[in-house]
Amino acid sequence: MPNKNLTLAGILTAAIAAPIAGLAYLWRRPLPVINGRLQLRGLNAAVEVIRDKWGVPHIYAQNDDDLFFAQGFVHAQDRLWHIELNRRLASGRLSEIVGAVAYDTDRWLRVIGLRRAAENDYAHASANTQRILSCYTRGVNAFLETHQKKLPLEFTILRYTPEAWQPQDTLAWAKMMSWGLGQHWDAELLRAAMLDKLGPERLAQLMDDYPRDNPIILPGQTPLQWFDQIAAHAHASKQWLNLPTPFGMSNNWVVDGTKSVTGKPLLANDPHLTLQMPSLWYEAHLVTPDWQAQGVSLPGIPGIVLGHNAEIAWGCTNGFPDVQDLYVEKFDPADTQQYEFQGQWETAQTVREEIRVKGEPNPRIVNVTITRHGPLINDLFTWMQKPDAPKLALRWIGYEPGRLIDAEYGLLRAKNWDEFTNALRDWTDPAQNFVYADRAGNIGYYMAGRVPVRKQGIGATPVPGWTGEYEWTGDIPFEELPHAFNPPQHYLVTANNQLVGAEYPHHLTLDVMNGFRAKRVEQMLNEKEKLSADDYARMHVDEYCVPAQTFVKLIRAVREPLAQHPALRGRGLTAQQAMDALDAWDLQLTADSVPGGIYEVTLYYAMQRIFKPWLGELTDHFIGVGFHPLLHPVSLFVDRGYVAALKILENDQTDWLRDDKGNPLTRVDILAHAFADAFQFLETNVAPDWQKWQWGKLHRATFKHPLGAVKPLDKIFNRGPFPYGGDTSTVWQGAFVPKMPLSDDAVFTASWRQIMDVSDWDASRGVHTTGQSGHPASRHFADMIPLWLKGEYHPLLWSREKVLEHREGILKLEVGG
Repeated sequence: MPNKNLTLAGILTAAIAAPIAGLAYLWRRPLPVINGRLQLRGLNAAVEVIRDKWGVPHIYAQNDDDLFFAQGFVHAQDRLWHIELNRRLASGRLSEIVGAVAYDTDRWLRVIGLRRAAENDYAHASANTQRILSCYTRGVNAFLETHQKKLPLEFTILRYTPEAWQPQDTLAWAKMMSWGLGQHWDAELLRAAMLDKLGPERLAQLMDDYPRDNPIILPGQTPLQWFDQIAAHAHASKQWLNLPTPFGMSNNWVVDGTKSVTGKPLLANDPHLTLQMPSLWYEAHLVTPDWQAQGVSLPGIPGIVLGHNAEIAWGCTNGFPDVQDLYVEKFDPADTQQYEFQGQWETAQTVREEIRVKGEPNPRIVNVTITRHGPLINDLFTWMQKPDAPKLALRWIGYEPGRLIDAEYGLLRAKNWDEFTNALRDWTDPAQNFVYADRAGNIGYYMAGRVPVRKQGIGATPVPGWTGEYEWTGDIPFEELPHAFNPPQHYLVTANNQLVGAEYPHHLTLDVMNGFRAKRVEQMLNEKEKLSADDYARMHVDEYCVPAQTFVKLIRAVREPLAQHPALRGRGLTAQQAMDALDAWDLQLTADSVPGGIYEVTLYYAMQRIFKPWLGELTDHFIGVGFHPLLHPVSLFVDRGYVAALKILENDQTDWLRDDKGNPLTRVDILAHAFADAFQFLETNVAPDWQKWQWGKLHRATFKHPLGAVKPLDKIFNRGPFPYGGDTSTVWQGAFVPKMPLSDDAVFTASWRQIMDVSDWDASRGVHTTGQSGHPASRHFADMIPLWLKGEYHPLLWSREKVLEHREGILKLEVGG
């Protein structure tokens, strides 16, 4: 699933007013020293940092403390602006540096309270977490202390100096990532609003949408059917809801040695998140005498998130368990601080948040009301501030103390399945699907993370907060979370699809992706008896669109009446040629595919035609448009609208087909008008000639830097746009905000691709989206983009011999006075 928090394009447009003169001087000044010696206070012993020719640091330290110190220093060398931006975004402090243009974003984040959650995490952190964070923090600050006159270009343009790093800054960014990968509250709001439009049964029809023949992650389970439970909950919720109408996805898989040409497991992973400049990820290789690990880190956070150590490899996809609930609170009309709970009045907490805005003498004040369930979120939306709107409090597992740093440290050192799963006991949030492989030949899967047990309810819509009937009673025990070890099919696949079946005893979620990517991965895994890393590489870039099979089959079935429909009168030749192209299409949704472009645009307008008479202004949100362009650009329904539309059309469910006046329509009417809408759009926005309607002319990937929103800084900081294939349902992920015309920066895709070869770590390979450096003057600012676009990789160097063979620089960090 896409992470919705990481792109700031446009937010600084009105904020930057710096002269470009002198830019040449400033251009290379911030580039890091990568050769020679530096003396730093805070080290206990010398550390060696060998950078390879892809800019990846291999950090050799004599102890853990110095290792994490050096990782903080190296993160700051290459990504100081990046980590500064991360902490300001998570803490709701962008307005301090860019002005009022960022106030709405800051207000959102102050109400949600990620910084408050981070402070709570730190207050409850283990001694080990505090030690690691302290070492990392000292490393970042060692760079700040020694490079005040060589700060990255962004600080010069914005004319400010960063504050010292704090351990809570690290935890705030971890909370930001967790928040972006677990937004179920929006699905509750949307279902509640749709309930008012559709009624319980029709809402349940749309929500019970997981294709019955698509895979379930946990082997041997029976598909879940949600219609009865959703309908029953929707009927009950009509009693207390009176909502006004408003307004991370990923793949991983692993095979064991019986299906691998090496005789050992092979593991692949590609987390799907928003594109940005610089990349979300930063590669690193961490080495001590006791352990070593390699993969990608998050700048601002110590450790390795995805990768391998000497004995095991792991990868993650978003698990999507429902860890958020909205509660309707009853406040005393005579005292707005008093709210009811089980027949008693309780006093709400008020937190005063001061947002300082650049250019304004006094801070703006936001008073956040917090009940036993969490902060009231009404101030986030104007339509929720009406007098009759219910007061909604957000409960989120992320508000409870987390142990993410302890979990990561355990993964770095784990040697086997038992130690791996023991480390995952500390993985509190965000809940993730971990796949596992080890050098002994084992493979496994664990959905790790805290998942609440509800007294009743399934998280479909907001619930009463005053009765006590919908409280959380604890967490699903770790031993009962979904997991598998050495399954009989010799492989495991997760792609944000349904986790469990009817046999599983706990409720996890209503909101998963549609399962088409998992279906395609399983199909490819079973096409060959033995698979190689090259086979995995081809799978990573597979653009076969499984649901397009249904669309093309449908067009073939109704082609004759469709071609004669009055809506296509005057477009006979174009319609025939378009249908011929679809009929001959190999269903590869490549950037240069003309039938792919016709399919995507026609399906978009078919969804509009089907759902708008029922949902009105909610239609865009149901098909995937989110509630906030920066923090929440897509909804959890981003790949569900078209599944529902194809199901309605394929089964000719005429009770859904009507125009905006209530007149009945046929599926031929819907498709004919959708084709006409698509032809009009493509002729206007792409080209008059249908043969030039390639999907990549609409669907493009751009790596946007926040400062690139201002011309001519876009020429310095941005890269792209590049034609890009795929959609939400292809393994080559190309999810997008479904709003025509598509935005160049609306693609959510593989932010990192890794193939881990357990038989030979030096044979492992990976690539992230842009490059290791955040400095535009660096050769590593964008050097991975060509590899990434072509589905290629660079080697993940492991042995010291290979590291030295491909070295670019050797820097010795020495103990300073």
